[in-house]
Amino acid sequence: MNRVAITGASGHVGSCLCRDLLKSGYNIKALFHKDNTGIKDLDIEIVKGNLLDKNSLKKLVQDVDIVIHLGAVISINGSDHENLIRTNVGGTQNIINCSLEAGVSRFIHFSSVHALDSEPLDETMDETRPLVTSSKMLYETTKAQGEQLIAKAVKAGLNAVTLNPCAIIGPCDYRPSYLGQAIIKIAQNNLPMLVQGGYNWVDVRDISNAAISAITKGRAGERYILSGNWYSLKEISEMVSKITGHKTPGFVCPTSIAKLGVPFITLYAKLANEDPLYTNDSLDVLKKSNKNISNLKAQKELGYSARQLYDTLDDTLKWYKENNYM
Repeated sequence: MNRVAITGASGHVGSCLCRDLLKSGYNIKALFHKDNTGIKDLDIEIVKGNLLDKNSLKKLVQDVDIVIHLGAVISINGSDHENLIRTNVGGTQNIINCSLEAGVSRFIHFSSVHALDSEPLDETMDETRPLVTSSKMLYETTKAQGEQLIAKAVKAGLNAVTLNPCAIIGPCDYRPSYLGQAIIKIAQNNLPMLVQGGYNWVDVRDISNAAISAITKGRAGERYILSGNWYSLKEISEMVSKITGHKTPGFVCPTSIAKLGVPFITLYAKLANEDPLYTNDSLDVLKKSNKNISNLKAQKELGYSARQLYDTLDDTLKWYKENNYM
């Protein structure tokens, strides 16, 4: 029996992973809370509920072999602290408890590279980096706490593997994601400025492949960083311009000056009913992003590989256009 239960199934990674799991012959039970746009047409079993509803979680993990925990709140605007803690920490504990009770044979926990200390920035970052203990960005702290819960659960008998992806972009982005919105705005030349810094970018399809590989190849109690390559926002904009043949933003604003504009950007986003692309948190992440994040462990043990970012951007922009997002 190859039954997989997935939390966060309708998110960016979840939408891609569900499709790849179906192609690989797995049967899927997906936890559905609000928006099922990314998975509504798939041949999967839907369980209505959320990470705080233990009864729905018990139903989700009943008669499954594998649990993939993707569900989380991602916040870069410094708000909704209670929901971040309830979901990313409390919700993770709930799905752990239900999985232990159900005796699942494998648990894949999606953390984030942001759960690990990115400094020192001039040294290669790998899985040996300590977890974040204090951060101005609560999201990082909650993801680190989630990993601590997984470590305790492994000692209690949970056969768990942790995946730490970097900045994810790619097709199957039905909402679209925060980074997806940024790519669309860049392609439409709809950003007044770029800011200094960048991310380590990785394709959602490579993340999905790694997750499926981790089901059989990942070692219990281990974490695996899923990174790609670091590019600045300016380099991203230049690649998008080359792909589309259109002008894209080119002016780069220093972080210190960009921070002065955050209150105005936040107000504009609120009036437009959008998520602000630049916040104090997101600017801090751009500034302290490690440029050399190793994925050697995932390569060796999971067979992981990361495709070229230009190809990812090309495929992503085509997908957005085909699905009327731009």
